[in-house]
Amino acid sequence: MFALFFALPAFFTFFSPSTITTDLLRPALFARTAYCPTSTIVNWTCGAPCNALPGIQVFTAGGNQGTIPFFYVASDPQSQSIVVVHEGTDPADLLSVLNDIEFSQVNLNSTLFPNAGNDTLVHDGFQDTQGRTADTILSTVQSALASTGYKNVLVTGHSLGAAVASLDAVMLKMALPNDVAINSVVFGLPRVGNAQWASLVDSLFPSFAHVTNQKDPVPTVPPQFLSFVHPAGEAHITTHCSDSTELLDSDIQNHLGPYFDGVSFGSSASGCS
Repeated sequence: MFALFFALPAFFTFFSPSTITTDLLRPALFARTAYCPTSTIVNWTCGAPCNALPGIQVFTAGGNQGTIPFFYVASDPQSQSIVVVHEGTDPADLLSVLNDIEFSQVNLNSTLFPNAGNDTLVHDGFQDTQGRTADTILSTVQSALASTGYKNVLVTGHSLGAAVASLDAVMLKMALPNDVAINSVVFGLPRVGNAQWASLVDSLFPSFAHVTNQKDPVPTVPPQFLSFVHPAGEAHITTHCSDSTELLDSDIQNHLGPYFDGVSFGSSASGCS
């Protein structure tokens, strides 16, 4: 039986089943659909993943599962939100890239992130990936908010999609009016940037949540000795609180799931049709 704990600097606090259902399950269901082919997302005909989220209207969808992972922007009438969703990638490939020391931290793009300080650095590959869809995401969210009248935006994703989603959330927070509430819940998040990046996310999103499943190795990379730091708000799924010491071991399968309510991620695990 799984339990979910919220990771603060030195301890875990239990998340009730009702909190999981209210705050985490729906973002997980959206993140799962991002692994389905764009052709099925446009008309919301991706089978079981889409059926679990009825009434969704998709404004744009794209990606090539290469330099641009699948993504889409949609409206969710149940939560009165515009939803931005990004696909992840094969965890073995992602670990290979993030364990490679031949990468660098770079300054945030000053056009997309005008209020970030010069000392705020992020993984260059993550920023490059986010930048390829940033203009489309921003313009579509702006038009979707105007057409629906909604005042809420949810940004979510898994794996690489979680990293891109966290960058999108910061971009949208800086670009959209203050009366629009931005919420971000992501899954299997690798470390995206340095301590200043983590502090920026913490300051903009007091309720930012990133869910780690058991012994998933992806959230442990890039390594801390290369000055990569997670923001606060980690929710850790574990079989028991005392098992947290076993995170020195890792299991790449945990990156895919299942997380809660049987939700798993990946092209073969998401149940797309």
